[in-house]
Amino acid sequence: MSQDLLDRIDQRTRLAGHNRLALLLFRLGGRQLFGVNVFKVQEVLRRPGLFRVPGLPEQFAGVADVRGRSVPVLDLGLAIAHPERANDTPAYMVVTEFNRSVQGFLVSEVERIVNIAVEDIHPPPDLGAEGSYLTAVTRYQGELIQVIDVESVLADISQARMDAELPPEYALPADAPPMQVLVVDDSRVARQQIRSVLDQLGVGVTLLSDGRQALDHLLQLHASGERPSERYAMIVSDIEMPAMDGYTLTTEIRRHAGLADLFVLLHTSLSGVFNTSMVQSVGANAFVAKYSPHELAEHVLKRLNEVAAGAGGRRVA
Repeated sequence: MSQDLLDRIDQRTRLAGHNRLALLLFRLGGRQLFGVNVFKVQEVLRRPGLFRVPGLPEQFAGVADVRGRSVPVLDLGLAIAHPERANDTPAYMVVTEFNRSVQGFLVSEVERIVNIAVEDIHPPPDLGAEGSYLTAVTRYQGELIQVIDVESVLADISQARMDAELPPEYALPADAPPMQVLVVDDSRVARQQIRSVLDQLGVGVTLLSDGRQALDHLLQLHASGERPSERYAMIVSDIEMPAMDGYTLTTEIRRHAGLADLFVLLHTSLSGVFNTSMVQSVGANAFVAKYSPHELAEHVLKRLNEVAAGAGGRRVA
């Protein structure tokens, strides 16, 4: 693995909004290629020394000291029960940052960073299991790439709570009209977390898994004669999605006269590289970093109260 690979990670994050996905490719033992969104990657290191911490689930290999910071390190092949994981000893650690935390993933080989056009990215096969960790599949030079939802992997192993309870003051007025929110996120865990918040707020929820699917849905509503902004009080959209990222989705919404008045809240796990100016330039109304149920609830409640009062919302300046 060349130093050039590491130097290019920051450059690849600039692809947001250009409807292309940058993937860091790696193997977990054997020939199968896996990918993770480069937006989540801080750096790639040779496997460091690890020390054990009592109470960590068995899928964690230990904790690493990364520049003076203790980082939990997950054996990714073991965590997803990859059948070829035993063929190689993980030699590299991919350091990631999302959901306001830093974590490491052990992998056997790191291949390269590739830039994939969204039309070449497809939903994973329906395996009939909610526990699937794939968020997309694609190909590069004839090889199948399985894109892993690392947020779901971590959440399942850590038994992260999906049902954070909101205090009583997080509530709409009793006379508020029925309202719907469109949620767009490729992560199963994130969709569950957001739905839990919205259910407690007493609003209806439509869940979609990528920006392209959401845009098609909104365009279909418009074509049928329905005004999407009357169906949905707001859209809560992830930024880093395979088929169409949140920046592009917001841009397309603002370009279409029948969709332009929709309220868009961008919700991102990329706290380390979050680009405020990009969010503003594409015309999002608001943004919030993942994942704080209380912060999300505050942003959603502010918008819903505006709708209930007939005040509407203003785009961020």
